[in-house]
Amino acid sequence: MQKKIGYYPGCSLEGSAREYNESVQTLAKAFDVTLEQVPDWNCCGATAAHNLNKVLSFALPARILANAEKAGMENILVPCAACYNRLSMVQHELGKNESLRNEVNAIIEADLKCNLKILNIIQFIQMFISDFVGDKQQLLFNKKVACYYGCLLVRPNDVLGFDRAEDPQMMDEVMKSLGADTIDWPFKTECCGAGLSVSRTDIVGNLSGRIVKEAADRGAEAIIVACPMCHSNLDMRRPAIEKAIGEKIDIPVIYISQAIDMALGKTQKETGINRHFVPVNIELKKKEAEPQVVIEKTEEK
Repeated sequence: MQKKIGYYPGCSLEGSAREYNESVQTLAKAFDVTLEQVPDWNCCGATAAHNLNKVLSFALPARILANAEKAGMENILVPCAACYNRLSMVQHELGKNESLRNEVNAIIEADLKCNLKILNIIQFIQMFISDFVGDKQQLLFNKKVACYYGCLLVRPNDVLGFDRAEDPQMMDEVMKSLGADTIDWPFKTECCGAGLSVSRTDIVGNLSGRIVKEAADRGAEAIIVACPMCHSNLDMRRPAIEKAIGEKIDIPVIYISQAIDMALGKTQKETGINRHFVPVNIELKKKEAEPQVVIEKTEEK
């Protein structure tokens, strides 16, 4: 049965992280999920708006939420961790602050109810995909991987309520279900440098370098992410990383949606992996068919 869910791609998935959008769309199509974009959506303001103007930083996400509510959406998928964080935070704050909500409603000319279920990519996978992956999986992701959540997907934990703040496990569980061996490491939620990717590549090189090196030193063959900002810093900024750590590391960075697409046997074009800066040269093992158990009927004596 076909399922429908609201979809907010955000600016990154329409531009610098279009491969993430491609892989999410491929994943949804494989499991008969229709992603319906929020009508007339706008930038959510991450990561600069809340540093410049508080009311603006609330109005931008509020307009997105109001448009989704007006369209009759109950759930919306927000694959970008930064967008997911901003939309969730604003809905939480406006939901408990009526005077601020009224002020923002006047600006966006809407009546925001703050009753949407906002899902990140891992929650989406668990709600709409995970129960059916085994039936469609063609290849085993038989690799040792480091699941990197970043700092925006799980914090603040008392607002997002997603997984454990310091040692999250949900992405690890998804990868294990695909056949991967996930490493236990202390850098799951360390900051990669976030929005400093353009302005301070030296800082990004140092912070992201520690993450990449730790994953490689522990034997990981790929880093799995769920954030376009994290992917950009760990993948695109590899020259700055290698300068900071003093060595060359070829470990690729893969979105969680791409990992599932790969296990489904999708092509590099379908997954968007061909757009990565660090080549993804990973060969997966063919999944063996489950042995059929035949129960022979015995004759009654």
